[in-house]
Amino acid sequence: MTEQEAVLWLEGELGVSRETMDALKTFVAFLKREGSSQNLISASTLDHIWARHIVDSAQLLQFLDHAPATTRWLDLGSGAGFPGLIIALLTDYNVTLVESRARRIDYLLRAVEMLDLTRRVHVAGVTLERLETAPYSVISARAFAPLPKLFDLAERFATNKTLWLLPKGRIADQEWQDAQGVWDGNFQVMKSITDQDAGILVGTLSGHRQIKAAAATQGQRP
Repeated sequence: MTEQEAVLWLEGELGVSRETMDALKTFVAFLKREGSSQNLISASTLDHIWARHIVDSAQLLQFLDHAPATTRWLDLGSGAGFPGLIIALLTDYNVTLVESRARRIDYLLRAVEMLDLTRRVHVAGVTLERLETAPYSVISARAFAPLPKLFDLAERFATNKTLWLLPKGRIADQEWQDAQGVWDGNFQVMKSITDQDAGILVGTLSGHRQIKAAAATQGQRP
């Protein structure tokens, strides 16, 4: 996908308004300026930001079925703002960006203020382990942690209806196969539109197999 194709996809497939496109362009310019002083994204993707980062984030919205404006979205390891900050720009959702690195926290706080998103976007400048437990409608994570560790850390923020949207690149199938030895869930590997070899894990988590088995055993005791 070229940069022009990426812009056309946003306008055509997602129906992004001119005002929102302007906000996205403002964010891209900000990202490039900040990138000169800290390594926010790979240098090899600087000339492909719209395809590799903006559309790569925005495509996650295709997997939500008429989600209400009250949707609460938790983005783990937000880093440069992908996908969480892009989701916030494209929707009316309440988005929590989890980031523990000091310079990234400062960057995200300034980006949120610049984009006038302070009413709906919360930058949680802590490790995930220190974040207060609360249920979320959607949990996303891009290059945050291997799947078993990700589920271990984030399960407490999910219900059995929480939608997990996890871009996992070319190892998506293998990660889910490996995780099924420990975790129960209903996941599909969806193709990324920005990289046909990359997969996105989309689905719901129903629990840890050992914990469920222990609970079932206790329930059967006389």
